[in-house]
Amino acid sequence: MKGIINILLTICISIFLNSCATTMTPMQVNRTLPMLTKSTYLSLEQTQNPNCKCLASGRSYTAPVGLTTKSDLRNGAKGIDEWVSIDGGNAYKLINFRWITISTDQYGLPSLTQLVIDFDTYICQ
Repeated sequence: MKGIINILLTICISIFLNSCATTMTPMQVNRTLPMLTKSTYLSLEQTQNPNCKCLASGRSYTAPVGLTTKSDLRNGAKGIDEWVSIDGGNAYKLINFRWITISTDQYGLPSLTQLVIDFDTYICQ
């Protein structure tokens, strides 16, 4: 019984510590975002393909705040897909992303952040 309690406690602590992260690295975002969007993620090289046409450049989307950075990214992916659909496209190129601090704790450390994603929308044949 004591072993089960220790395992559950370890799992809870791990989940808590992972949810405390307020940002992701560029590699984490570039690996995760394409899996969360329905639209096609384009690299810089792919956007230069003559079969792809830029529909809107300089789009910016501020995602609703999620409980974790991954849920922030999931919310951002929904916004990207909506803009791609509104523009009549099927793909996007990530330009930039950033987490902005919208709340700090008593020590001035970020306690609540919000994801902002800059991207271009494309139509590719």
